[in-house]
Amino acid sequence: MHLDLLRELNVERVARRACLLVTDLETGESRLLRETEIAGDALEVEAEKALRSGKSGGLEGSDLFLNVHLPPPRLLVIGAVHISQALAPMAALAGFHVEIIDPRTAFASVERFPGADLRAEWPEIALGERPLDPYTAVVAVTHDPKIDDRPLIEALRTGCFYVGALGSRKTHARRVERLLAAGLPQHRIDRIEAPIGVDIGASTPAEIAVAILASVISAFRKRKMHAERRGEMDPA
Repeated sequence: MHLDLLRELNVERVARRACLLVTDLETGESRLLRETEIAGDALEVEAEKALRSGKSGGLEGSDLFLNVHLPPPRLLVIGAVHISQALAPMAALAGFHVEIIDPRTAFASVERFPGADLRAEWPEIALGERPLDPYTAVVAVTHDPKIDDRPLIEALRTGCFYVGALGSRKTHARRVERLLAAGLPQHRIDRIEAPIGVDIGASTPAEIAVAILASVISAFRKRKMHAERRGEMDPA
């Protein structure tokens, strides 16, 4: 690989942007194909399949090899509650980098979350240091608008691949009113999964965590590529 190409690839990795390294196995020539550049490329269909699956491999009927580089999927949990205690280890086993944020130090303690990437601070502070991106899922489970609303707004504006929030339909209706008042359009708000998680009749914190993780995995594997998202992007 040429040094310039390696530099370009590393820039995309650091920025958490998906891309493909397309190599002609016969000539050894390679080029970088960014997710934002796929639309209209001769390899558009195959490149999208590769990015969606995350699997590298040869292109059938040709000498091309597609090497997939996806940002590690990230699960940001707002709220260090019982559900989070069950969700964090399960999501880690499924391959997600899990971060838990809660300004309530009585909840966000090392004793309750041993070995976890835990931040006992307000979400807006944490997100200022680690911004959201399309390869992040956001799960809000505190039931406290002062803690949940800000990251939900940021997740919807950023295009996170999954956004879910705990609460009844009545609770969510009030949440929708607040988000509309904050300037978010209805079509963005409609992306929030609430009630959260796949409907499996979950009742315990561990069962709710299973339902949430199922939704997150489904959303990640069925996520829209950049070309599909372009029509949804607006300044709001």
